[in-house]
Amino acid sequence: MNLKQLRQFLAVADELHFGRAAERLGMTQPPLSQSIQALEEELGVRLFTRTKRSVALTAVGAEWLPHARRLLEDAAALPDTARRLARGQLGSLRLAFVSIADYSILPALISAFKAAYPEVEVLLREATSDLQIEALLAGEIDAGLIVPQSGLHASLAYHPLVCEPLVAAVPDDWIASGRIRLQGEQLAFADVVEEPLILFPRRSAPAFHDIVTGHYAVNGARPRIVQQAIQMQTIIALVAVGLGMALVPQSLTALRRDGVRYLPFGDNAPVLETGLVWRRDELLPAVTHLVGLAGEMAEPGGVG
Repeated sequence: MNLKQLRQFLAVADELHFGRAAERLGMTQPPLSQSIQALEEELGVRLFTRTKRSVALTAVGAEWLPHARRLLEDAAALPDTARRLARGQLGSLRLAFVSIADYSILPALISAFKAAYPEVEVLLREATSDLQIEALLAGEIDAGLIVPQSGLHASLAYHPLVCEPLVAAVPDDWIASGRIRLQGEQLAFADVVEEPLILFPRRSAPAFHDIVTGHYAVNGARPRIVQQAIQMQTIIALVAVGLGMALVPQSLTALRRDGVRYLPFGDNAPVLETGLVWRRDELLPAVTHLVGLAGEMAEPGGVG
């Protein structure tokens, strides 16, 4: 069975007359009759009942008709589908992201991408930066939003999107009890340098971990890490119960939780960068579109 036979079947089913169907197809009647007969033999079913005066669909032929019509419609759409896939207007995009991106660049980037390419399915996956790099190299994702680290693999490309200061997330009780002092609505790093700290483990977020511990080192101190967690929501929950403080991206202040206060530093605050990473040899058009949109958003007036 081939598409040509299906077109012939549809012509006869529409016309219920072999002569008119043959004329419509630009052929003579005998080859058309032979082709339909060969189709019926291949299927092992009768599609038409024929008399000298009439042609009618059998019960099976009538039931099979919409299936054949749908298949031909799908086949006719295949060339356009291929062209749209090549232009990145169809298909899927596998994008991973670090948890902090959910509060900064991710919503705006996904919104812009879906507005421009509504028929591309975006498959999101939350993962730490190190796991994203592994997944990219293994071909398991197409792009990722990461906190960059030194020594990025040569096969990967990276574009910075957002730079934001870190702020202190501290238990409300510390402020109410006078345990820490405020300078207006700001905090001096020297006033909290000895306080217990909750932080990402270095194995999961080496760049973020090093930014925080490096800031302590610049200020002549070592952090007193009392707890580690790999989710920002978990870190904030631990702050809320008074276990310690945390240094978090400014965008995370959108995550409101009772018992937690976000305070900017009055002195020089450490800065965290988030950006897009992808394979340099990536041929998927959807990734090219994503990189272009991300670049526009990182320009002045964009999210970055």
